[in-house]
Amino acid sequence: MNIKKLLLYNLAIASLLIVCIMLDLWNLIPKLSYTASDFLITEYISPIDYDQNGIDDAHDLLYGARKYAESGLKYKSGYYDGGYPTDEHSVCTDVIWYAFQSAGYDLKQMIDEDIQQNTDLYPLDSPDPNIDFRRVRNLKVFFERHAISLTLDIYEIDEWMPGDIVIFSPSHIGIISDKRNKEGIPYLIHHGGQPNKEEDCIVKRDMEITGHYRWK
Repeated sequence: MNIKKLLLYNLAIASLLIVCIMLDLWNLIPKLSYTASDFLITEYISPIDYDQNGIDDAHDLLYGARKYAESGLKYKSGYYDGGYPTDEHSVCTDVIWYAFQSAGYDLKQMIDEDIQQNTDLYPLDSPDPNIDFRRVRNLKVFFERHAISLTLDIYEIDEWMPGDIVIFSPSHIGIISDKRNKEGIPYLIHHGGQPNKEEDCIVKRDMEITGHYRWK
């Protein structure tokens, strides 16, 4: 093999390796997924079915988040009169209010009211109902006040349940899936512009968890 062919061969191998690494990073290589029962963990079922649709709140949040994540919306931040996106763009926080809407809750109204009554507790200059419910920092304050705070240790696998809300530094949020990897670490349903929006990424990407909540 002459030098030119050897260089081309090495370049092809390197390119293939890079492609494989990127596919794995973005969780585009099909993998086996597991459920809580595979690890002898009893999956949490909320005692509340707020919208009385026969599905408990935790699983309503899960299914709502999954439906929104699969809707194919593009990642782009925007400001909208009325608060809700009116085009094909969305961000990570839109997964959350949609999931709550699927469970029968108006998260925007709840946050707007809490901000009005407790403005000094929120990191903002003045209330703006057009955007406040779509800010991770505001959601963190709201869930700290109105949800159950749970472990931040992702390796305590029996403490992580479908429908749980998780916040990451510096400013990202998602909902825990009912799928798990082979170590029992749960998948995350989230929207950060990545192609696969329900993925095994929390440990792989070293995402720093700053909040873990269960809606009560």
